[in-house]
Amino acid sequence: MASTIRSIQLDDIPQIAQWMATVPLWQRYNLTETVVTKQFQKAIMEQALIIVIEVDEQPEIAGFAWYSRQGAFARSPYLKQIGIHPKLTGMGIGGQLLTYIEDDCKQSSDQLFLLVSDFNTEAQKFYQHHGYAHIGTIPNYVLANVAELIYHKRLI
Repeated sequence: MASTIRSIQLDDIPQIAQWMATVPLWQRYNLTETVVTKQFQKAIMEQALIIVIEVDEQPEIAGFAWYSRQGAFARSPYLKQIGIHPKLTGMGIGGQLLTYIEDDCKQSSDQLFLLVSDFNTEAQKFYQHHGYAHIGTIPNYVLANVAELIYHKRLI
């Protein structure tokens, strides 16, 4: 499967927002098409690091990742969000995005942090498979009655 990873563009936002709004995980966080569109537009204007992946033979953006090189504790890279088109999960797209981010972040740090919702067991397995360790828990951080699990990986 050939793919291309590039920076997000404004005209990518509508299709990402459309499929994000259909995913139960994002719905639980009240991310509607309108909310996602506004968040991504603002992020682009602020020059946030958001990448998208396109996969040959697929008409839509296959996934995205939003990260910061100093977003964790104002010191270490932090993966804010990663999303894969619901029709394309399980095809290695998330792994490609994660590898890209890790390679980019290695140039400025040897660590990467992220949060995973306690109910998102598939994401927990995904990150553990890629060498991340659960190092802590923040209860009620984003949503009431949901703990955010802190994951960490040393990038060596």
